[in-house]
Amino acid sequence: MNTLSYVLIIAGGVFYATGGLGLLRMPSIYTRAQAGTKATTLGTMLTLLGVGVLHPEWLLKIFLIIFFIVLTNPVGSSTLIRSAYRSGVKSFREPVVDELAPHYEKEAE
Repeated sequence: MNTLSYVLIIAGGVFYATGGLGLLRMPSIYTRAQAGTKATTLGTMLTLLGVGVLHPEWLLKIFLIIFFIVLTNPVGSSTLIRSAYRSGVKSFREPVVDELAPHYEKEAE
């Protein structure tokens, strides 16, 4: 069981490292937010599961923490991206389809 928990914790650390690399390498706020959110969500889940395997009596609390992280990380990320969009932050490349533009043009009128 110790080996499994250490493997899960190390895998979580790898996701954190790739998320940090994604934050450095991605060209715009929109891609950085996606890379950071996915990596931290998966990294946190794996790290917490590794701790849960080491301490089975904490598993219920760990599953609750994972549940709230899975709910709140994407919401926080989309809120940051939406505020960047509304503030006029340009993307690295122009989008092929901009489905949000008609919604925000109506608000401006």
